[in-house]
Amino acid sequence: MKNDQNQLEKDQFHVYWEGDLIIGKNHKSAIIGTIVERTTRNVILVPLTSTDAETVRKSFAKELKKMPTELRLSITYDQGKEMSNHKLFTKDTQMKVYFCHPGSPWERGTCENTNMLIRDFFPKKTDFNDISRKELKRVQKLLNERPRKTLGWKTPAEKIKEVLR
Repeated sequence: MKNDQNQLEKDQFHVYWEGDLIIGKNHKSAIIGTIVERTTRNVILVPLTSTDAETVRKSFAKELKKMPTELRLSITYDQGKEMSNHKLFTKDTQMKVYFCHPGSPWERGTCENTNMLIRDFFPKKTDFNDISRKELKRVQKLLNERPRKTLGWKTPAEKIKEVLR
């Protein structure tokens, strides 16, 4: 990843977010922004009307600012133009932004795997214009309350509470 990879290892709290977009039907539908924390697997689903940088910046920042400061260290993103306002995003959230190498989605593997889980609820070709914010947040809650093998069968909601203790 670009920027100081060693800094990731030095940060006091090992809480790192990954971000991505899930594009709806025919690339003309609304969009779901996916923000997932690497160690707890806590997911935030963000309804978006556009992939433009300003919309993504404001929407992601609004959701992440609901989290306590100690849970807002950094976010890793791909090379998409939708994160081109990363300096303003950092100013808004005080979060460092890291970028994956081009064509390296495995550098955000937690987010990619989470997107596959989201597709269980919203298969490809789903028109996200038909999905309400309430429904999206219901799916977010279900994902955060789903026990995960990688978490020792704890839920992301339980793990994020542990981090806050």
